[in-house]
Amino acid sequence: MKKLILTAAALALSAGLASAQTVRMGTEGAYPPYNFINDKGEVDGFERELGDILCEKAGVTCEWVTNEWDSIIPNLLSGNYDTIMAGMSITDERKEVIDFTEAYYPPAPSAYAALKPDADLKGIVAAQVGTIQADFVAKSGATLLEFPTLDDTVAAVKNGEADAVFADKDPLAAFVTAESGIQWVGEDVALGGGVGMGLRKTDAELKGKFDAVIAEMKADGSLNALITKWFGPDVKGF
Repeated sequence: MKKLILTAAALALSAGLASAQTVRMGTEGAYPPYNFINDKGEVDGFERELGDILCEKAGVTCEWVTNEWDSIIPNLLSGNYDTIMAGMSITDERKEVIDFTEAYYPPAPSAYAALKPDADLKGIVAAQVGTIQADFVAKSGATLLEFPTLDDTVAAVKNGEADAVFADKDPLAAFVTAESGIQWVGEDVALGGGVGMGLRKTDAELKGKFDAVIAEMKADGSLNALITKWFGPDVKGF
């Protein structure tokens, strides 16, 4: 009987350890090139490739989960996944609720885009809900028009609902083309402390593992190589 009890306990411990090795990576899947859903219906992009590398080097198994942006922090806190890798800027406000790893993407500019070069940036400006750009617009004196996704904010400019869109410049650049008629307007704005992985404050050990790998990749240049691959040679690295 004692042997059976010990065996059962060992099995339970093994199951617990196996479970602990699977890390559910939460992302939006709608913010290229950070993250998007490819033609196979799979999470793809800079954060998917980087996240898989981080998990491998940290000795854990990644399992990717998609979630709408506006509820991405609440669903982390409720346990639907263990991390957020979704182009999320590190801010003091967010750090009151969750922890962040060190930045895996440096602070990058935010920018305005519109159909007309003289667009009223104090008029109606579209931004994605729950972003640092939306917060900036709300405090800028403009009328903020929030939408669930970046695509929706650009559509609002195209259909005349908004005078301009304000967003992270790198993802917004995909929409600024001669064909679309969308063009850069105004000045770039520096916001946030770079992009990091969000975790629950109770997961300090997991945060430490990822921090160590991010630091290693910064030191050996492999993180900069990945940034260049996905964002181009002109983007500032570490």
